[in-house]
Amino acid sequence: MSKGFLMVLSGPSGSGKGTVSAALMKKNKEIVFSTSVTTRTPRPGEVNGENYFFVSVEEFENMVQNDGLLEYAFVHTNYYGTPKDFVFEEIEKGEIVLLEIDVQGALQIKKRYKEAVFIFLLPPSMSELKQRLINRDTETEEEINTRFSNAYKELDFVGEYDFFVVNNTVEQAVRDIEHIIAAEKLRTKRFKNIKAEVLERGNDDDNTIL
Repeated sequence: MSKGFLMVLSGPSGSGKGTVSAALMKKNKEIVFSTSVTTRTPRPGEVNGENYFFVSVEEFENMVQNDGLLEYAFVHTNYYGTPKDFVFEEIEKGEIVLLEIDVQGALQIKKRYKEAVFIFLLPPSMSELKQRLINRDTETEEEINTRFSNAYKELDFVGEYDFFVVNNTVEQAVRDIEHIIAAEKLRTKRFKNIKAEVLERGNDDDNTIL
């Protein structure tokens, strides 16, 4: 059985991370979503425990003090973090864990857990990114300008990621990520003993390694 792995998806605010993640998981039931913790206010339609765990600043700081987070960062005007135990428990089960986080958080994870797969989601253009931020109608004009300004800074870190995907359409972005997953499943380091698994198959063509 192949070892599970953590797949980190980042990108500027408005690049479509949430939409692409949802579409990817709808098509691939074996992917487990890692729900992040945040101090920001829920957007319309968001559910506590599904989209995020919404907590107070005090609750978040307690989690940091107790080493309960794999990473955390202050982004725009709020804290975001990743519960550590859940991620590693799912990886041990052989699951693919999808983590949708900002660049700051991704770089923290890269220092602490280099076996993760890092994907940067890019918008087709910066003008399209700005329009997406406006169209979703969930932030004030000041917040939109802050997020758009931060996007330029975040693009400086694309080279720190293993792969990039351009979100021209959700469907194509999902297909590109599926190709990355297929390749990652075949990395030799994800198998404890490939030779033994091959030998155990014998002549039974119905048995597979994966």
